[in-house]
Amino acid sequence: MNDHRPIASRVRLALRLLTTATALAVAAGAPPAGLARDGKPNVVFILADDLGRGDLGCYGQQKIRTPNVDRMAAEGMRFTRFYAGSPVCAPARCTLLTGKHTGHAFVRDNSEVQPEGQGPIPDSEVTLAEMFKAQGYTTAAIGKWGLGFPGSEGDPLRQGFDHFYGYNCQRHAHFHYPSYLWKDGQKITIPGNRDDGTGEVHSNDLFEAEALRFIEAEKGRPFFLFLPLTLIHASLQVPADSLAEYAGAFPETPYQGTHYKSHPTPRAAQAAMVTRLDRTVGRVLEKLRQCGLDDDTLVIFSSDNGPTRNEGGGDSPFFNSAGGLKGFKGSVYEGGIAVPLLVRWPGRVKPGSTCDFIGYFPDVPSTLMEIIGAPAPVGTDGFSFAPSLLGSSSPQPVHDLLYWEFASYGGQQAVRMGPWKAVRQNLSKGPAKTELYNLDDDPTESHDLAAGRPDATAYFEAVMKREHVPSPQFPLPSVDPR
Repeated sequence: MNDHRPIASRVRLALRLLTTATALAVAAGAPPAGLARDGKPNVVFILADDLGRGDLGCYGQQKIRTPNVDRMAAEGMRFTRFYAGSPVCAPARCTLLTGKHTGHAFVRDNSEVQPEGQGPIPDSEVTLAEMFKAQGYTTAAIGKWGLGFPGSEGDPLRQGFDHFYGYNCQRHAHFHYPSYLWKDGQKITIPGNRDDGTGEVHSNDLFEAEALRFIEAEKGRPFFLFLPLTLIHASLQVPADSLAEYAGAFPETPYQGTHYKSHPTPRAAQAAMVTRLDRTVGRVLEKLRQCGLDDDTLVIFSSDNGPTRNEGGGDSPFFNSAGGLKGFKGSVYEGGIAVPLLVRWPGRVKPGSTCDFIGYFPDVPSTLMEIIGAPAPVGTDGFSFAPSLLGSSSPQPVHDLLYWEFASYGGQQAVRMGPWKAVRQNLSKGPAKTELYNLDDDPTESHDLAAGRPDATAYFEAVMKREHVPSPQFPLPSVDPR
């Protein structure tokens, strides 16, 4: 795979010119091209944090109540073989917003910059927000960013978003009662909260209120609302009314925190965080209905990666959050990257339907641009799954391969081609053994077939070498050329 940044720079210039042309047309009295009533829907993308596919009732959860997300599945389409672009936060968001897999995406791992923030995606990258702006959409990101410290070229306000409210830094987002949040470049103090991450005002409640205000304010023109919420990432912190819903529901062992906050009933807190996230989904859907936008709005729900095993006192094995798959967050095994994907668009997406398209986050920009009638993004690794989503007679493109790499947790690579998946671990320690699985026969990756398929294993290793573009910021020492 070639480095696409020079291409992206040219595309970014074209997007800016197109955005300027749209603004001039509006000023001259012409209607914005993206009005939902003219056939271009609003788009709301809700991204949960560390939520496992198995945490949701519509994917088999038995202990935790998720009625609103389950309603999304009943009223829309549920994807059964969809993946995040990475097993951790920042690179997953980068793949979602740029359409590039982690073999050549700029951000491939979490990378903190002091005093606050993460390493920025560069100005040359074209984001999903910029694509929407070029089509006359108003754009907002509300929740957790993690792709560039305040004021950097990776700041959301410099990456296509008209409005940002939330945590800039992922580490700051480890506490759900922050003493401040960022709003359009300004630090906003949260009254009642303290610098130690405790207090009276839960950040998810603030994000929910801001999202509802944005929908109300923008209901007369097309908008793209990106909601990367912080639930259910540790610390386990949730308001008392939600915690009360699960009081006494499970056997408990109190969690004594070090970095993350302690909690006397961590299982109840984890379940309550999922249900409060679900409540926010329901309130967003209700606001769209109240504003008369229900049929004009495409709503997508997913998670940034698989569930943690026991981070901050959480107990994903108890809840079967990974749905029986191997691995958790930080792993390129299925449990670390398989995520829920639900899409609801009344009158356009068939209610109660399922889709077995094998796709991942890099497909999202291509899909959304096709749906709103915009040109396909250049230099990405995604295919549009709009034909599957809308029941189109057009053929659904199929991936030759899906690729992941991740420099942390020992250094990892994975490739999926049809039912076959190859995995390499511990790449930071030297050349690693390649594992090979047939996911149709073995979805839990329990039976390594590499020894009996040397030709197939060698082929996958060649694909991994081809798809990896060396990155000085995120090296894979045993893979990079010497």
